[in-house]
Amino acid sequence: MKMFVRIVLAVEIVALAVWSVLWDSLDFRIYRLGGGVVTEGTRLYTEQLAAHWYTNTPFFALLCAPLSELPLAASRVAWQFASLAALVWACAGILELAGRPVSRNTVAAIVAIAIPLAPVYHTFFEGQVNLFLLALVIADIRAIKRGGMAGLGIGIATAVKLTPGIFIVLLLVTGRIRAACIAAGTFAAAVAGTWLVAPDASRVYWSGTFRDTSRVGVTYISNQSPFGMLSRMVGGHPDRVQSWYPLVSIAVAGFGLAVAAAWARRGDWLGATAVTGTTGLLVSPISWAHHWVWVLPVLVLLVRDGRRVAAGCVYVLFVLSPLWWTPHDNTSREWGFHGLITLVANCYLISAFAFLAYAAVELRRTRTRTRPHSTRFPAPQEVPPLELAIDKTPVPEASCQ
Repeated sequence: MKMFVRIVLAVEIVALAVWSVLWDSLDFRIYRLGGGVVTEGTRLYTEQLAAHWYTNTPFFALLCAPLSELPLAASRVAWQFASLAALVWACAGILELAGRPVSRNTVAAIVAIAIPLAPVYHTFFEGQVNLFLLALVIADIRAIKRGGMAGLGIGIATAVKLTPGIFIVLLLVTGRIRAACIAAGTFAAAVAGTWLVAPDASRVYWSGTFRDTSRVGVTYISNQSPFGMLSRMVGGHPDRVQSWYPLVSIAVAGFGLAVAAAWARRGDWLGATAVTGTTGLLVSPISWAHHWVWVLPVLVLLVRDGRRVAAGCVYVLFVLSPLWWTPHDNTSREWGFHGLITLVANCYLISAFAFLAYAAVELRRTRTRTRPHSTRFPAPQEVPPLELAIDKTPVPEASCQ
């Protein structure tokens, strides 16, 4: 089985290498072009790049500036393999949070299993930043679990793309004040530093562009947020939803963070991470299908807790990604409610709400089973090992902590 995993992973890496050389990933090209104009007045947000608007922060554009000095193919290959390294790092961190010894064989198996997930391979396809954000957040959560200093990774991730900022709130509600302050301070320093280097672009972005959803196709089927679903349900008119939608975000954020904090108080940071990442996807008005790399900690959590059938169903859902099988051509077939077709078209969104419900119910079950006569949270328990068929023997000497 180990040899089979190595062969699969080798094939995936070779395919990624060939893809990186031959395919001009659109989002990466926009990142690279953005890095080239970030200091040129307001061009970053007032002119389209590669026929699309740049929608990330000016800080991220500044980070991408060195890429604009390299040949396109070379910079793309470097980016894609850095994304692969981030995936490896994230998988190792998730396994540690699950209480599983982190060996090379186990990490290799998880990476090989993760790459066929649609959010992961779409991230490579588009040259997206999602795996870097996942790795930065996981690094901080792992540091918190170890009792070390944390916050820098979450702060940088938030400065790149605002949605990871929900993890700063998680740190606050779980009493990790120092880590929350480091994260918030890192974010503020990144914003302030970028403002000094690129004042015009920063002014345009922070004066309102950051919340302008009209610059992207809100109703496109890839947007699996509640805002995207509701906009499609009302005939493809986001303006009919925009005035009251913040109430939905507040309600979802409150519920999700309460559940995540409860998982953290029982000492289960994998559960807290999976719930918070999922909540962030539901709160954001734009959650493209490739943003859903947060399914990785969800899958590991389900397997660790013995929910293998549920994990298998989630895995198949996110590999096949059936939302793309439904109409998404800006016609009446896409708008409104059409029974099963509409449910399939919003399958990521529905699975996220189902997971939040499961996470809340599982907390109650565990609390009742562990301390039936107490309303207090139990002390952190030893997390059972993650049982994977592909490698059940840890190899301490090959550890990649």
